[in-house]
Amino acid sequence: MSVIRTIVLGTGSYLPARVMTNDDLSKTIDTTDEWIVERTGIHRRHIAADDELTSHLALAAARAAIADAGIDPQEIDTIILATTTPDNTFPATAVTVQAELGLYHGAAFDIQAVCSGFVYALTIADTFIRTGQSKTALVIGAETFSRLLDWTDRTTCVLFGDGAGAVVVTGMEGAGTNADRGVLTAHLHSDGRYKEKLYVDGGPSSTQSTGHVRMEGREVFRHAVVNIAEAINESLAATGLTADDIDWFVPHQANKRILDGTAKRIGLPPEKVVLTVADQGNTSAASVPLALDTAVKDGRIKRGDLVLLEAMGGGFTWGSVLLRY
Repeated sequence: MSVIRTIVLGTGSYLPARVMTNDDLSKTIDTTDEWIVERTGIHRRHIAADDELTSHLALAAARAAIADAGIDPQEIDTIILATTTPDNTFPATAVTVQAELGLYHGAAFDIQAVCSGFVYALTIADTFIRTGQSKTALVIGAETFSRLLDWTDRTTCVLFGDGAGAVVVTGMEGAGTNADRGVLTAHLHSDGRYKEKLYVDGGPSSTQSTGHVRMEGREVFRHAVVNIAEAINESLAATGLTADDIDWFVPHQANKRILDGTAKRIGLPPEKVVLTVADQGNTSAASVPLALDTAVKDGRIKRGDLVLLEAMGGGFTWGSVLLRY
C-alpha cells in the first residue's frame, strides 16, 4: 500500500562568529575548563552578537537549507520555527523569516517546546504533509539562548549557546515499508508536573520581563535518560526495528553524560552517535538540526541511512523521530 512520506530535501545551519570558551567563562565566574568538561563535555559555545536576532540566525540557516535542497524558495508553503527566544512576544519570528525570503503565501508560525522544539516542529510538518495541508515545508530550530542566561549562575550559564539549523522537507510516495525514504514514525510527549525542574523565571503574563533559566540539574539528568530512552524504544517498537538497524543517532546536545547514558541504555555504540555538544553547547531547539547538518555535510549521514532524532526539554517535553535520510 502506497503512503506519503516526508523526506528531507536539504539541511542548513548557522553559528554566530563569536566563540566563548570555558577559559573565557572562568574569568568571570567561579569555574574551570576541567570542571565544565568533566560534567558536561562542553569546551566552547557560540554567542550571538548584540545586533544578531533569532530571526537573523534562522534566516541564515534557512537559506543554507534551501540552497542544499536545490529548490525555488517559492515552492515552500509552510514555515515552522521552533524557538524559545523569539524576536518579539508577537508576531511569530517565522513570519519575519517568511518576509525576508520573499514568500507571501502559505503559513508561517512558531512553536515552543524548548529543547524538544525541532522534534515537535518536524513532527507537525510531517503531519501537514501526510494530510495534504502542506507540500513543501521549511522547519527551523533557532535560538539566542544566551539572552536568557544568568551569567553569575555557573550551573546554567556554562551549558548553553546560540545557533540555528533548518531542513526543507516535502512529500514523496512510498511503499509503506521501513525501506522508504522519509519519516517512518514520530512520537511526542510532555509532562507538566515537572515544569519547575527546568524553566525561565519570567514572562509577559507573570513578571512582564524575560527572566533567566533556572534548573535542577540532577533531576533533569535523571528524567532525561529515562524519558529519551523510552521515546527511542517507542519509535523502534512502532517500526519493528532494533537499535542495530540505526545508522546514526542524532540527539539533542544537552550534556555528553546524558547522551552517553542514553546510548548505553538502548544499546547503541558510541561511534553511531553524532556529537556537537563539545563545540556548540546546548543550543536548545537548534541543537538537533545543527547536529544533523554537521553529520550530513561531513559525509557521515548519507542517502538511505536510518537516522534517529530525539530531544528532551523544559516542560518536560520530549520526543523522537525515526527517518530514512
